Amino acid sequence: MAVNPGMSTSSAPRLGLTTSEAARHLGVSLSTIRRWSDAGHLVGYRTPGGQRRFSVEQLEKFLESLQPRTG
Repeated sequence: MAVNPGMSTSSAPRLGLTTSEAARHLGVSLSTIRRWSDAGHLVGYRTPGGQRRFSVEQLEKFLESLQPRTG
């Protein structure tokens, strides 16, 4: 079996940030992440167990959408 040198064989693939990790990343509370998700402002996905997950890219796009537009 060929192993890609850039990939670790010892860890499972990352499923995205948990709500706690997303809250820490954005500097807000866990309940704020839940509210934003429920309102559709943050569009993540749910694991088969029902837990919310968010990609870093999606969180960054959300932050950009909050910036005032100039020009």
